[in-house]
Amino acid sequence: MSTSNSENEFLYELHVEIAEELIIAEASHAEEEVGQPVTEWLYDPTDVEREKIALRGLRDAVEVLEDGSRPGDDIA
Repeated sequence: MSTSNSENEFLYELHVEIAEELIIAEASHAEEEVGQPVTEWLYDPTDVEREKIALRGLRDAVEVLEDGSRPGDDIA
């Protein structure tokens, strides 16, 4: 099953956006917040970690779609 150029372009742009969001999340250094009093946190470090995990999952899913493989393609 091949993908159209518009789908490939969409997936590429989505991949770029996810990569940018992941860079921002990783640059936040949420682990440093844990050493400060909770009242001084700009954000909850646990939420940042969840966001990074979700972004990595999305990135991996987009990469699978970009490669053209679909779930169940390997089943005979």
